[in-house]
Amino acid sequence: MSISVIIILLFMLIPLIIGFIAASKSQNTSDDYFIQGRGMGSVAAFFTVSATWWSAFAFLGSNASFYTQGPVYLTAFAWNILFGFLYFIVGKRVWFLGKKFNYVTPSDLLGDFYQSEKMRFWVTTILIISTVPYLQIQLTGGGYLIEVASGGTIPFWLAGLMFYAVIIIYVWVGGIRAVAWTDIIYGALVFFGLLFVGFYISNVVGGPFSLFEQMRAENIEHLTLPGPQGDSGYLSWISLCFITAIGAIMGPQLWLRMYAVKNGNLFNLMPFLISLVAVTYFGSLLVSWTGVLTINEIDNPDQLLPVVLYEYAPIVIATLVLAGGASAAMSTANSQIHAVSTLVTKDFYQRYKNPNASNNQLLRIGRFSILIFSLVAYLLTLFVPGFLVTIGLIGFGGSAQLIVPTLGSLFWKRSNSPGALAGLISGFVTLLLFTFIPGWQNPLGLSAGMWGLMVNVIAFVTVTLLTPPRKQNTFERFNDAMEEFESNY
Repeated sequence: MSISVIIILLFMLIPLIIGFIAASKSQNTSDDYFIQGRGMGSVAAFFTVSATWWSAFAFLGSNASFYTQGPVYLTAFAWNILFGFLYFIVGKRVWFLGKKFNYVTPSDLLGDFYQSEKMRFWVTTILIISTVPYLQIQLTGGGYLIEVASGGTIPFWLAGLMFYAVIIIYVWVGGIRAVAWTDIIYGALVFFGLLFVGFYISNVVGGPFSLFEQMRAENIEHLTLPGPQGDSGYLSWISLCFITAIGAIMGPQLWLRMYAVKNGNLFNLMPFLISLVAVTYFGSLLVSWTGVLTINEIDNPDQLLPVVLYEYAPIVIATLVLAGGASAAMSTANSQIHAVSTLVTKDFYQRYKNPNASNNQLLRIGRFSILIFSLVAYLLTLFVPGFLVTIGLIGFGGSAQLIVPTLGSLFWKRSNSPGALAGLISGFVTLLLFTFIPGWQNPLGLSAGMWGLMVNVIAFVTVTLLTPPRKQNTFERFNDAMEEFESNY
């Protein structure tokens, strides 16, 4: 076995060790397992939010996008800023309401606000359906990295299975505490590793300045929209920006992190911190365009980064950076697996099957949910392959639909259940139609998720205005809570 594989396998032991340490600190309650008893510190919260946000979609998919589609992925700088402000504006209010009313999942807040069991059901169902494809990205990305690092010694199916097994073990034993602690290490490695390797690899063509001069002279289509394939125009730029940021912030893994934070002051810093993290994308840009100049063709663009690394970097540097890529995949996958298990346990099992479930019963259901949904994602990885960014946009597009009823609950006093349901369901159906019906994909260059959002907003506002407002007691309870938030924060 090569030294690269040995290093990566050793690196994968880190979360297992942390998982068992986290388990020793656990209070053995469902609240501790799912949201760390709302006591997550600021450092852990920042790194786990950032590492969850920074996935194989960014680490591998960004390189593939720059390599094949030109500059459209540069919108990442804009969506990082948007994500940071959404985390501040929306996240802080969600955190406050969660703490005040003891919410654990997204449907707790939205179902309570709109006083609707149908809303609870659809919120949870849409989030589960949307999260599984994005989980698929992480297993795919991790599988690619190990397969390339081993020179094919470890086949893709086995590499993905290894990722699957490691994540299950440490999330199973340690819950969200193990996830957050692991993300501190992984987050730092991802951010610094990709930025470093970008500058290192660009020296193959004379450094960053020489790289851009050569690209301008030889591959100008990679520097301008709509890109070398002609399908990545300004509307694609807008779609990628809005759907990525909104879809990520509405993902169940980010909701849990909003609830888990101990001190609300962290939310004030997130726009700056997340925007600062965006500079890491320069690393992806430099790697990708170096690949454009030096590699004529690659079978799978998602494997560009490992291919370039093993071509031009010493094996130790290449392996450490790929370990960072594995970190990006694992730090998001662990959060998604944990989040989906939380939804199944709290929103379906406890609410409808066993309202009086004990802590041990809730923990058992949560852990077995981890097994089932990870297996589904693994099978999708094997049998439904696809471009990582494309799969990611499908997942983001589904979770993004929740932004409309969420903003309604936080900022529009007139909003009601019929309007929220009409918007959410019509938006999600639009996403599915524009994704899976041949000939309907990306009308006018806008992604299916953007079309879904537009239909969602129109249906939400129209039906809300045509139907009675919420009950007075529910209105007053939330209105008083938001006034308390405004006066204190």
